Amino acid sequence: MNAAPTQSLPLVLLGAGGHAKVLLSLVRACGHELLGVCDPGLVKQGVGHWRGLQVLGGDEALEQFDRDSVGLINGIGQVVGSTLRRLIFEQAKAKGFHFPVLVHPTAWIDESVVLGEGAQVMAGAILQPDVMVGCNTVVNTRASLDHDCCLAAHVHVAPAATLCGGVHVSIGAFVGSGSTVIQGIAIGEDAVVGAGTVVVRDVPAQGVLIGPPARLRPVSGA
Repeated sequence: MNAAPTQSLPLVLLGAGGHAKVLLSLVRACGHELLGVCDPGLVKQGVGHWRGLQVLGGDEALEQFDRDSVGLINGIGQVVGSTLRRLIFEQAKAKGFHFPVLVHPTAWIDESVVLGEGAQVMAGAILQPDVMVGCNTVVNTRASLDHDCCLAAHVHVAPAATLCGGVHVSIGAFVGSGSTVIQGIAIGEDAVVGAGTVVVRDVPAQGVLIGPPARLRPVSGA
């Protein structure tokens, strides 16, 4: 597993929504130093502290920090149809900031796995040999990536999704919670796989695949 130089730096959390809560729990479990949180919404509410963290300000608060003295955590969740998480990452990178790789202590990561800058691997996730995860990509709670899976940048694999061996997921794609992608499948750029879907064929770029509803089969002989 690759580790960026920012791994040992104090961190600043961007965003204060649900995804940020999970990341805060991860960071505390790892023992990383947190300087505070930046969130325009909290500033508008006049909130000075959030979940024990100092509210440093909105996005402009980052200007007070030396780019080489802090690492950033992208706490913006990936919502289908929204590019905000990607935009926040790219804007901060353009200003010279860096994002450490974050891995929950209960995740299982094979030593051959490669994690790109800002990749986030949540509690209970499993990443098997020769998996590659792109920058700013999330492997969420209890998701499983089997051997030779390749995830591009800005991908979200939602909780409890299962990717069998050799699955390729392109930039910006979203794999819904509880879905299963069989081996060798390719999921196109910005495609969406709905929650609980079983994927047995390739998904084109910007395609949306939603599994059929469950059907009750008649009892034999009825």
